[in-house]
Amino acid sequence: MTPAVAEPLPLSTDPDGVIRVGGTRVTLDTIAAAFREGMSAEGIVEQYPSLRLDDVYFVIGYIIRHSDVVDAYLGERQQAAADVRRENEARFSPIGVRERLLARRRSP
Repeated sequence: MTPAVAEPLPLSTDPDGVIRVGGTRVTLDTIAAAFREGMSAEGIVEQYPSLRLDDVYFVIGYIIRHSDVVDAYLGERQQAAADVRRENEARFSPIGVRERLLARRRSP
């Protein structure tokens, strides 16, 4: 009998610190959210056809076994998104946007 060979986890971190799955642009965030909402691995691949089914199963296993690490990463990503949103709202106030757009539409 041949011994089992450990396969590398199909996750990579891009230059911005975002974890992507299987060499695709699909993020760990996306897989975690879909799985936690009850989507099957097959359903995830159907939704994101650039993914391979075996990679999705690997990632789901990782999410289950290392939920504390994944939750910490997702929390950091949510905080970063909130920071960017606050920064953008400070630079470009959303107050009155609808009115300005409607006024722009009415003028020739």
